[in-house]
Amino acid sequence: MLSRLGNIDFYMITDSNLTKNGIVTDVSNAVDAGCKIVQYREKGKSTKDMIKEAKNLKKICNDKAIFLINDRIDVALAVDADGVHIGQDDMDIITVRRILGDDKIIGITVHNIEEALEAERLGTDYIGVAPIFQTDTKKDALEPCGVEMIKKLRNKINLPIVAVGGINKQNIKDVICAGADSAVSINTVLTSKDVYNEIKSFIRIIGECKKEWPNLSLQETMKFQMK
Repeated sequence: MLSRLGNIDFYMITDSNLTKNGIVTDVSNAVDAGCKIVQYREKGKSTKDMIKEAKNLKKICNDKAIFLINDRIDVALAVDADGVHIGQDDMDIITVRRILGDDKIIGITVHNIEEALEAERLGTDYIGVAPIFQTDTKKDALEPCGVEMIKKLRNKINLPIVAVGGINKQNIKDVICAGADSAVSINTVLTSKDVYNEIKSFIRIIGECKKEWPNLSLQETMKFQMK
C-alpha cells in the first residue's frame, strides 16, 4: 500500500456540503475515472453514520484506490481503512502510528518547511501542503503559500507532496511542475455535474506535466526554481 503512494495523481477529498450527487456517487465516479487515492472527510455526521458510509466507500475503492479517513482514527480502525490524514492540531504522528500500526498510511497537512521536516522525521508517509492558493472550501485556511513553497519542499524532503487549496485546471500545471506529486481540487470537482470527466481531465493534465519532469534541463530546472 505504501509503495502505491509514489504513483498517485489526482487526490479526491469528499465533502457532503459541496456534493451535487452524493458522496458515494462521487467516489464511485472518481475511482472509475482512475483516481488512485480517496480521503473521506466528514465533519457533521455522527460516528455511527460515518462508519456506515466509510464502509461503503472502502468497498468502492477496494484495491483500485487508497482509502483514507480524515482526522478520525476511530473510524479508520472501525472500517480498516488504508490510513488517515491528520492536521497539525490533531493527534500526534507517533501516537497515530502506535495505534494504527506500521502498515497503514499516515498523511499530514503542513504549512511550512519546519512542519514538513518534522513530519518526515516522525515517520509520516506523505504531506499535504496547504493552502497553495486562496480557497473558500476551508474557512480556517491560512494565507496561501504559493507554488514557491512546493519548490522549496521538493528540495528538502523525500516524501510524496500533495498540493491543496484553490487548485483548478488553470493553475494545476504550475503546481505539478513545481514538484507536487498530486493535487486536490475539491470545489471544481464536487460542484460539477460531471465528476467523472472533471477528474479524468485533472488526471490527464497531471500526467502530461509529469512527463515533462525528465525533460527539464539543469538550466531550466534552476530557472524554474529561482522564480
